[in-house]
Amino acid sequence: MRRLSKIYISLSIVFVLNGCGKSFLDLAPISNANQSNFYQTIEDFELAVNAAYATLYTFYGPTSAVSYFAEQLSDNATLYNVAGIQSDRWAFKDYNLKPSNTEVYRFWQECYKALYNVNIVLDKIGSAELNETYKTEVIAQMRFLRGLYYFNMVQMWGDIPLVSRPISVEESYATLRSPESEVYAFVVEDLAYAAANLPEPTAVTLAGKASKYAALTLLGKVYLALNQKDKAAESLLQVYGKFSLMPRYEALWGANVKNTAESIFEIQYQGGSPNLPFSRYWREYAPTENFVLTLYGGGMNQVTDDLYGEFEEGDPRREQTVSLGYTNKEGTFIPIKFQNKWVDKEAPAPSGEELSNNNFMVLRYADVLLMLSEATNDPRYLNEVRARVNLPLYGSDAYPSSQYNSLALAIEHERRVELALEFHRFFDLKRTDRAVAVVSKTKPIKNENQTVLPIPQIVIQQNPAITQNPAYQGL
Repeated sequence: MRRLSKIYISLSIVFVLNGCGKSFLDLAPISNANQSNFYQTIEDFELAVNAAYATLYTFYGPTSAVSYFAEQLSDNATLYNVAGIQSDRWAFKDYNLKPSNTEVYRFWQECYKALYNVNIVLDKIGSAELNETYKTEVIAQMRFLRGLYYFNMVQMWGDIPLVSRPISVEESYATLRSPESEVYAFVVEDLAYAAANLPEPTAVTLAGKASKYAALTLLGKVYLALNQKDKAAESLLQVYGKFSLMPRYEALWGANVKNTAESIFEIQYQGGSPNLPFSRYWREYAPTENFVLTLYGGGMNQVTDDLYGEFEEGDPRREQTVSLGYTNKEGTFIPIKFQNKWVDKEAPAPSGEELSNNNFMVLRYADVLLMLSEATNDPRYLNEVRARVNLPLYGSDAYPSSQYNSLALAIEHERRVELALEFHRFFDLKRTDRAVAVVSKTKPIKNENQTVLPIPQIVIQQNPAITQNPAYQGL
């Protein structure tokens, strides 16, 4: 338990290791009188590594860039009244984004601050006089995180500044956007190193750290995004059979369900105390001002009728994914669809915010199986996912082939209902060049240029050499 506690207390040192410079990347660290003496011992690096992992709480949080991009830009989710600058949040679902959007700028800052915490470890570990085996694993852990972050960022923004080490304010102004191809090549290199040097899951010493199979799963996903299906299959087949689907879909969810046989990479939360990294998905995704489910409710990622209608009759995933409403204090049923995966009705809320305990799975085995069908054009992996919920197998007479008359459409459907609200949907549609065709049925997306976010206006103001994405030029 002492080792496990380190990943939780690391939140308190994130702000020591992560500076707030004045450059457009926000990467220049505030000088720390102890920094020159800090990166020396294994204990020092364990704290730094855990601080880097703690950035997952922000990068994959319920109101993160990944959440908005994957769900609000898709046909899965919408939002109603929410806290903050409401128009800037509505702009995602309404496809009315502008470079001045405060949320987009927040996302940019959070992403590059996360990268700083990773890069500082990589920068310091090379010269540290420590065991080489230990150093190699630290490098592999950090390169996994960096590959994960840049993979998301290049999908969200397209060309982005590619920063592989801590840089000064002056250096940051000379760092322009690198082409997507260069970013993807960098990601592949990082993840290949991670896959070759990370341990087997049984040798991972701390829950929440990456194994070689997490790196291989992510590498397979990257190759799919690059339309290199043979390479994707090669990576994913190394993961096949190393994990297993939970017997029941419902067994994946619950405030105390953690690190199941299906989980490949999972963010660890610990509820019950404001001094620990409690989970916010339940609060943020509950309807606004419900006053019975949660004390307030964030109103984020409310479920669309279109997503609810995607589930086949008799699919148990529908009830596990979607709640149809709630009964308010006056006894009136309020019909509003919201998520049912991250529920923690017993979470204490001593200061007005639920201190929930739900973990968040970034990568799980069902995702691997569905990617394998996509990479190999073989439905048997998809059918393993359907068999778990007792639905007709693809290729059988009972399968709804009138709706999904090709394997590609069957995979698209299955990914939507299996992985609903888990930050996959818009990434999936973008990968298969289906984003505009699908989302335009329910939201006002006009063309492929809107499948990336704007570069924040303040970034361009601080460095006019940074270019804007075409959909947002002149706004």
